[in-house]
Amino acid sequence: MNRFIIEFGMGVDFHGQDVTRAAEKAVLDAVSKSCLCGLEEVVGINDLNKGVGVNVTIAVARPAEVDLERIKKCLPVGQKTIKTIEGGMTVPGLFIPDFGDKDSSIEAALACVEVEIL
Repeated sequence: MNRFIIEFGMGVDFHGQDVTRAAEKAVLDAVSKSCLCGLEEVVGINDLNKGVGVNVTIAVARPAEVDLERIKKCLPVGQKTIKTIEGGMTVPGLFIPDFGDKDSSIEAALACVEVEIL
């Protein structure tokens, strides 16, 4: 396995208590910190969807509730593997029903995105 990019991100859903939304934000935060320039020219990968693996680990308070297909849509290329684990944070916030809140909690997620050449 040739890992060469590992990035971390954090995401928060302030209203709605949606762990998937927090996870999406965490993955997008991690992806925004990296660049895959040169894979085609330097490494010789012709098809980024077949030649690159993207492995994501997401820590949230309720890992079973994360919609993995929504997370995969956050990743522009590669063969995608998503794993959720217990972690993240649930902290007190504001209860504003008009914002979609079910209660007054805030959900926070952490994501690790690893890129490898297959």
